[in-house]
Amino acid sequence: QVQLVESGGGLVQPGGSLRLSCAASGFTFEDYAIGWFRRAPGKEREGVACISSSDGSTLYADSVKGRFTISRDNVKNTVYLQMNSLKPEDTAVYHCATVEIYGSLWEEDGEYWGQGIQVTVSS
Repeated sequence: QVQLVESGGGLVQPGGSLRLSCAASGFTFEDYAIGWFRRAPGKEREGVACISSSDGSTLYADSVKGRFTISRDNVKNTVYLQMNSLKPEDTAVYHCATVEIYGSLWEEDGEYWGQGIQVTVSS
């Protein structure tokens, strides 16, 4: 069964940290670039970060640069999103998906995506 499953979300205070995981199964994970996206209430979906399949190069949205780090473990078929210095405006549903990378931009390729997980930053 092909799937991407997110975990690690929850409630955290401003300034805190969370690490999201995106576990893949059912396809050749190492062949795919993976991205994280988020959607906050009343806002459009935003690409947060992505990591390539080839050399592990990464891209970040300006809103998270310097605070979030994306990484991948091709043995565990998992992509991670380490989120530090979290702000209330980071509150959203986060999901991972396979992506196409176009220079400095990335977008879901429509092949595989997860159901999403809630991250809430609040005191």
